[in-house]
Amino acid sequence: MINKDYKTPNEIVAHLDKYIIGQERAKKSVAIALRNRWRRRAVEDELQREILPNNILMIGPTGVGKTEIARRLAEMAGAPFLKIEASKFTEVGYVGRDVESMVRDLVDLAVNMVKQEKSEQVMAKAWENTNERLLDLLLPPPPPKRGKSTEGEVIPLPEEPSSATREKFRVKLLAGKLDDKLVELDTAQDKFPVVEIFSPMGMEELGINFQEMFSEIMPKKTKRRKITIAEARKMLQSEELSRLVNMDDVIMDALERAQQSGIIFIDEIDKIAGERAKMGPDVSREGVQRDILPIVEGSNVTTKYGMVKTDHILFISAGAFHSSKPSDLIPELQGRFPIRVELESLSANEFVRILSEPKNALIKQYTALMATEGITLKFEDSALKRIAEIAEEVNTNTENIGARRLHTIMTTLLEDIMFETPVRKKSIKITQDLVNKRLADIIGDEDLSRYIL
Repeated sequence: MINKDYKTPNEIVAHLDKYIIGQERAKKSVAIALRNRWRRRAVEDELQREILPNNILMIGPTGVGKTEIARRLAEMAGAPFLKIEASKFTEVGYVGRDVESMVRDLVDLAVNMVKQEKSEQVMAKAWENTNERLLDLLLPPPPPKRGKSTEGEVIPLPEEPSSATREKFRVKLLAGKLDDKLVELDTAQDKFPVVEIFSPMGMEELGINFQEMFSEIMPKKTKRRKITIAEARKMLQSEELSRLVNMDDVIMDALERAQQSGIIFIDEIDKIAGERAKMGPDVSREGVQRDILPIVEGSNVTTKYGMVKTDHILFISAGAFHSSKPSDLIPELQGRFPIRVELESLSANEFVRILSEPKNALIKQYTALMATEGITLKFEDSALKRIAEIAEEVNTNTENIGARRLHTIMTTLLEDIMFETPVRKKSIKITQDLVNKRLADIIGDEDLSRYIL
């Protein structure tokens, strides 16, 4: 049975609606894809291995929400998420990034994610151990007193109890009253020899962590330093977390999470479409596609943490496809992205909602920024509507960059207000007239509009 904590497709879409306006078809597709991953976990083992994820190809202009949909999906699922650009990779045999590096990067993210989670679980114990070590630094044990026996031998006398003093210092330490006090602490000096490796591959392709290797071979050097309690606490807490977190368990869980729940978002896949194989020494786009194919298809990739199978990693690719079309991809790669979703261009109506509705809406961001200086920023509805109309107009007359156009317009609109923060005015109202005054001249001059907006 599926865990009741797993969200239904409707709940997934409702979560995405908090951050992304419109694009209902795309949200529905990714919600089903994510739910199917949870459903697969409930299937019997033998059939579970046969159920492969339905990879998604998103088609639409820049700035309409492709990346944001994938990012919010991974965030909600608690899954390792990697965004890469297809144009960064080169064909095997050429200098540049190998496609397998995307899987290595995903595993690194998974390890950091699991390590962070396990660190939070033992944080209380680490905090307790850190305070005990700080008290040991503040109250070193007194030297044993020596007395004489009847035979004249020197014998150590029992130390005087200092529990009351220790408790007094503990109260002050927890209250932060001793943070500026200096203590002596042995700090590790991580200095390793510089090693240059000449290889046709990048360092990430070697799958070797040289820093870790040298730290095990060469003895650690320490240096006694005088530092404040606040600095010592950070260093000691880091040491305690390293001791309490079992890295073998972290790596095992991270590999499992990367293989079963990992999401790789391949952006700008349209940049490697087209240009059928041609004769010559140049890197061919089709060659990059053929290198990506086995990763998406399912293969084993060597990482510094061990072998990783890519069979059940969910791949979401996206592209504007202005000068090419999905059918320009090689047939084998097309077949590995069975779900295709076309995202619509945004109009003025969507821009108005994007400005005000999402949790991270631009209006809310700028209002919060100005509130830090005690200034209330208010936007009239007519002003928001005019900003949206200008964004649509500029996108139509110049390059269509979607919702990203709102950033440039808002920055230009509020430039003077943010530069010369008024001292006396505690409330500033953004009206339609103000929007027209600040932006009308720029909109009227097409060359100026292309330059500024």
